[in-house]
Order: sequence, then C-alpha cells, then structure tokens
Amino acid sequence: MPSDLFSLPFDEDRTRQAAPPPPERRVFTVTELTAAIRGLLETSFGDVWVEGEISNCRVWNTGHMYFTLKDGGAQIKAVMFRSAVRYLKFKTEDGQVVIARGRLGVYDPKGEYQIVCEHLEPQGLGALQLAFEQLKKRLRAEGLFDQARKRPLPSLPRKIGIVTSLDGAAIRDIIQVLRRRHPNAHLVIRPTRVQGEGAAEDVARALRAIAKVPGVDVVIAGRGGGSIEDLWAFNEEVVARAIAACPVPVVSAVGHEVDFTIADFVADLRAPTPSAAAEMVVTAKDDFCSRIDRLSQRLHATARAGVQRRRALVHTLATRRGVASWQARLAMRGRHAAELTHTLRRVATALVARRERAHRAWHVRLEARDLRRRLAGIRGRLGSADARMGSAAERARHRAQSRFGATAARLESLSPLAVLGRGYAVCWNERRTAIIRSAASVAPNDRVQVTLHDGEIRCIVEET
Repeated sequence: MPSDLFSLPFDEDRTRQAAPPPPERRVFTVTELTAAIRGLLETSFGDVWVEGEISNCRVWNTGHMYFTLKDGGAQIKAVMFRSAVRYLKFKTEDGQVVIARGRLGVYDPKGEYQIVCEHLEPQGLGALQLAFEQLKKRLRAEGLFDQARKRPLPSLPRKIGIVTSLDGAAIRDIIQVLRRRHPNAHLVIRPTRVQGEGAAEDVARALRAIAKVPGVDVVIAGRGGGSIEDLWAFNEEVVARAIAACPVPVVSAVGHEVDFTIADFVADLRAPTPSAAAEMVVTAKDDFCSRIDRLSQRLHATARAGVQRRRALVHTLATRRGVASWQARLAMRGRHAAELTHTLRRVATALVARRERAHRAWHVRLEARDLRRRLAGIRGRLGSADARMGSAAERARHRAQSRFGATAARLESLSPLAVLGRGYAVCWNERRTAIIRSAASVAPNDRVQVTLHDGEIRCIVEET
C-alpha cells in the first residue's frame, strides 16, 4: 500500500499533464459566417408561428410583400413571396395584429435575419371573415348596396336565366318550382363552378354571358348551402361587380336562410334558398290569373258605379227648372241652324256660279291670246321671210361673184406678174429699194437682184 502511494506522481504534475492543447485559430469570412448562422437558424427553427403587429407593409411590383412584425419589445423583418400572397383572403394593413407561420432565414446581402411567411391569419378574427368585412365596407362606400339602385322583378318573366352548377341540388329545386308555378317559362341555364379555385371568375363570366342572351328578363345566381369556404366564390369582388353590371334584375340565392354573402347585398333581391328564388321570380300561374280576374271585376264594378253616378246626375239635372224646356229650345236652335244652313248653301251656290262665269270669260280671252296660236302664225311668217331672204342673198352672191370675176380679170391683165410670166424680168438694186432701168445706174462688181416669174436670183455686174 505505501509503495503504491509513493509510486504515484504529485498532483501538480498530474494536473500539468492533463491540460488540453490550445484551440486552433480559425478566421471566417463574412459570407462563411453568415452562411453558418443561416444554417443554424434554419436547422434549429423549422416552421414557427409568430404573433405581432404589422408595420411598414408594402407590396412591390414583383408581387412580393415586405413588412415588419413587432410587439412592445422587439421587431423582426418579414417577407411573403408572391406565390403565398395570392392565397391571402384579406388585405393586410399597418396596425393589424396577425399570426404568421413561416421559417427563419438570413438575407445575406444585408446580414439581417427575417421570417419568410407562408401563411397569415388575423389574430382573433378569421381571415375569411376579415376579408368579408373589408370588401363589404368598400362596396358599401361605393354605393353598390344602395336601395335606390335595386330594380323590381318583372311580374311574369318570359325568359329566366340561371347561373349555377349542374351537379348541385339547387338547379333541380329551381327547375321543379318553375315547372310547377309557370310551365311556359323559358329557362336559359349557364353552367358554372360554384366553389374551388377560380370559381369566382367562372361565375362572373357566366353572369356576363347570360346577360348577353336576347330576351332574358331576370337572372337567378346561386348554389346550395355549405361552409363559408364553400360559399366564398360569391364573396369575391369580381362576382359582386358582375352582378352590379348586369343589365337585368339579379336574384341572389346562395346557401340557406342564415347564410349571407356579398352577392346578397349587391343583388336586386336576396332569396333565402334557391327554391325561394324561383318562387319569388315567378308568380304562380293560378295566382296570376286570379289576380287578373279580381282586377277585372274591380274594373267592371268601378265602371258600373261611374255610369250609375252619371245617370243619377243627368236625372237630377233634367228635373231642374232651367233644364226642363231644353228640348223645345234645342228644336228652335235646330230650326235656326237649318235656316242658316240653307242661306249659306244658297249664297255659296250663287258665289260659285258667279265665279264660274268669270272663269269662262277669262278662259275665252286667254284662248284668244294663246301663245301657241300666235307662235304658229309667227313661225309661218318667219318661214316665208327666210325663203325670200335666202333667194335675195343668192342673187346678191351671184352679182358679187360676177363683179369679182370681171375685176380679177382686169387686175390680172394689168398685173406685172403676168408680164413676168411672158418671159420678162425686173432688176432691183442690192437693197431692193429701186428698179434699175438703165445700165448707167450700175457699175461693175455691183450686186443686183432679178425677180423672175418664179423666184429671184442675185447677180454681180461684170461690165456695162
């Protein structure tokens, strides 16, 4: 035992031998450190739920939404990409308290950690209910719920449009009620999806399409009951605006009596169920005929009462003193009118006869001055004068032609050209200003011009 104790080293030596080696120095780059922090965050925190107040919320033109979640002691950056924003059922605003689900990450360029949200829901109030209240408030402010724009339904529509699904019970209930109450009604059915992704756009397209059908008097749009998610297509803004833009009255028949949608507030009339909508749109044929009979009876009764009142009034007036002798006065007025008529007829006949005589006299005078007759005489005189003038002009032309011939013959005999034609010539000086009659008037080398019967020649005098 002692030997074992003394064989052990001292405590100081044992401690010195057990000391660890100094740590190895490692230098991180900023990118490496950021990547390591991101790896730790993403590994340590998977999906997290965070409650906070939204601030600095903005949606970029790329569709991504950036905001900050904060409470009384801290804040964290948050981003929600476009693929998740499109599924939001409500509009985010600064000051809303929400619960966000997402994953933590690091934005390397700025070295900031943030939460990438994949789901948002309002704290204390469902997302669908908040979206419902927001849209309801905005459309009410625009006046789409005003009673002034509601249109009354036609009493007995001839063509009824129906916008609903062919697979639900609503279409069968509507057709059954309409067939029972008004078999002659013409139904135009536009099938559409009433729940699921894209159902709201499909319902809006169906409303626009059925409004273009000629002769449609009223449209029923609806579906059977269900949860708020099933009925949500009728809470979309695109459906509300399609109902408001429809040119004919629209009856909203969505769900059961306790279900209210945005379509109910915008439509011209809300029906608690699809069957009730069919009953509201079409009055029963028997009830309509009974109403017509009642109105006809009231009209006949009113007419008989009016005739009786007027008959009693006539009888009362006939018994009055001033009206008692109206028949005698009427006979006297009639005789006076007959006399005036006879006198008027006699005066009118005499006036007409006098006008006929004057017309006949004027007719005779006008015939005497008829232009057609006068023009015929004038035309005959003009013809004879024209003939005389033509013969006189011919004689004058012959006389002038004879004188012209004689004068031309004398002129021809006296013309120097005739002399030239016999072989003679005329000699002119160079400038053709004087006729050379003597050889002494020219000298050698002078230029002269000789006119012949046909043309001229230029000559040079060689000797005289």
